[in-house]
Amino acid sequence: MKTRLAATFALMIAGVSVSYAQGVPQGYPASYSEVIEAAHKEGALSIYATADASEVSDLLTQFRALYPKLKVEYADQNSTELYSRYVAEAAAGATADFIWSSAMDLQIKLVNDGYALTYASPEKGALPDWAKWKDQAYGTTAEPIVFAYNSRLVPEADVPRDHAAFAKLLTQKKDAYKGKVTSYDPERSGVGFLYVTQDVQVSAPATWETVKAMGQAGAKFYTSTGAMMERVVSGEHTLAYNMIGSYVLQRNRKDPTLAYVLPKDYTLVMSRIAFVSAKAKNPNAAKLFLDFMLSKAAQVELAKKAMTSVRTDLQDTHGITSLPGARDVTLRPIRVGPELLTQLDQITRLRFIKQWQKTLAAN
Repeated sequence: MKTRLAATFALMIAGVSVSYAQGVPQGYPASYSEVIEAAHKEGALSIYATADASEVSDLLTQFRALYPKLKVEYADQNSTELYSRYVAEAAAGATADFIWSSAMDLQIKLVNDGYALTYASPEKGALPDWAKWKDQAYGTTAEPIVFAYNSRLVPEADVPRDHAAFAKLLTQKKDAYKGKVTSYDPERSGVGFLYVTQDVQVSAPATWETVKAMGQAGAKFYTSTGAMMERVVSGEHTLAYNMIGSYVLQRNRKDPTLAYVLPKDYTLVMSRIAFVSAKAKNPNAAKLFLDFMLSKAAQVELAKKAMTSVRTDLQDTHGITSLPGARDVTLRPIRVGPELLTQLDQITRLRFIKQWQKTLAAN
């Protein structure tokens, strides 16, 4: 009897799971069943992303549980590699279905160049205006750009609390921080280029003073957040400028040696932009993943990895304003839209990089 009851109960649970997996999400139009059916016929989903696969493994597991008929392939790479790979493959006619990158400007360039499918996600009403553009590009997170430092090696009195203080520290204590400062390389890192150009838009004179100070301090520049974090924790470097906050916050939860600051004068807020590829072999499967990623459940899951939620209805619990100290700083979201294209003109980009190099070398 107990065995039969247990088997019956298991079947009931399985039935509920299948029903949920196959059903139209609550609040979606009934016609969404057509998207689900079409995705099942496609049977696969290919994702190119800059987020490490290990960071989104639970998210992907949840999606696979909802849509078990889809074979999901996830390839992570740095932002510049992703952009170049996607463009090359698209020209050849076959590439990934879903593109998700922290290099906001490169994503918008792809959208502007016609690589994104127009699709009005049923979840778009929950997004702030700055996080969506033309039903093609969607911001999926709202993450702070922070200063990071080694809490064992940087005295509390030295910790810079705003951008001016960062430059002042390196200028006044040049010898103490010689070779101890790090940041992204804007020549080789898409996100590095984005963040420093955003700084210039907010305050050009102060930004160039900071770049000059980093040059005088012999700063080292990298393309990977992970490389910078490891070197700061080890003490090879002790202070980092313009780090993606989600990675720093998550590491801080495990190891408080890596501490961070939300700059008080302004804290840039970046969003990982996603779009369904116009070249997608499996566009309906990509639509399912976009909608899932913007849903409350997925946004909560991303927030567990410190990729704070972009949804307006989750800000107090899982959004950037839920972070300690976030309400005491000026948050400046980087708008998803054509403004991001300003610096991507080849001549403008080269001019900016030359100015960056010249300022770094100034004594």
